[in-house]
Amino acid sequence: MITSGAVATGIANIAMDGTVLDTWYPAPTLSEDVAVSETRRLGAHDLTPQLLRQVILDEDRRVEQVAVRTSIEDLSKPAIDAHDAYLRLHLLSHRLVKPHTINTTGLYELLNVVAWTNKGPCLPDNFEQIRTHLRVRGLIHVYAIDRMPRMVDYVLPSGVRIAEAERVRLGAYLAPGTSVLREGFVSLNSGSLGPCKIEGRLSSGVVIGAHTKIGLSSSISASHDKDGNRLPVTIGERCHIDIAAGTVGVNLGNDCVIDKTILIAKNTPIDIPAENRRIQAWEISGRDQMHFYHHPDHSAVCMRRTELTSPNGALPAT
Repeated sequence: MITSGAVATGIANIAMDGTVLDTWYPAPTLSEDVAVSETRRLGAHDLTPQLLRQVILDEDRRVEQVAVRTSIEDLSKPAIDAHDAYLRLHLLSHRLVKPHTINTTGLYELLNVVAWTNKGPCLPDNFEQIRTHLRVRGLIHVYAIDRMPRMVDYVLPSGVRIAEAERVRLGAYLAPGTSVLREGFVSLNSGSLGPCKIEGRLSSGVVIGAHTKIGLSSSISASHDKDGNRLPVTIGERCHIDIAAGTVGVNLGNDCVIDKTILIAKNTPIDIPAENRRIQAWEISGRDQMHFYHHPDHSAVCMRRTELTSPNGALPAT
């Protein structure tokens, strides 16, 4: 894990009861010169004119927008509050750190449930009264009532395509050349390390390699440990997860294929016809060139070595 720290200046939305609704950091940076983890409010002399204009009291939303500076001493240690958590999510979506390289333990629980609207975040309690005040600004759209916001409302990484903004959360890491299609979903601390096509679901803690395709209605899920924390899952380069297929807690190396409707979990029985034996999926977790398929003569999912057909190692069309 990265043991250096990070610093950023941002704008926080804080409800009248002190609840931190969100914090936006437009230009976070990594730093090895952070002495303590903290968040402090800033005065006007600490801000650019652009940020200073955003320090306001929004009486309609019952929210105060304040300028803050957040410092994290050591990214390998857990987050200490909501500001810290939001900075870590920004670092991931800004591609300053990769998934699995910083500590995100307990991060989700530090975030508050928020009514995400086109007029800004609000407390969900008594929202109908807030809506009445906000209506003078036009029609109110409520995108979600959740802890996690949309990534594109905070960070817009270059070189990516996202068909549905709601389906990519802040804290997702999307490499240039990645396309998240209409049914795709990418959670926090997950994403792609190279150009990929994502039309299925990546849970938090899942990372896929370059030129991997995640098919429609497929799912790559990280399992949980005894404390409820996600155990990281990695999918290698040039893999293809077909329609309605996926893995739960099982890693794949490079050049792997899972045929349609096959779901691989750690205890899934796998037949290897070439070796005339049956194993469980955890025994081959992380290997390269695995092709999982159905065979009419076998009740279990079968696995054979993937055949590479081109000099550059590209998988055959599926």
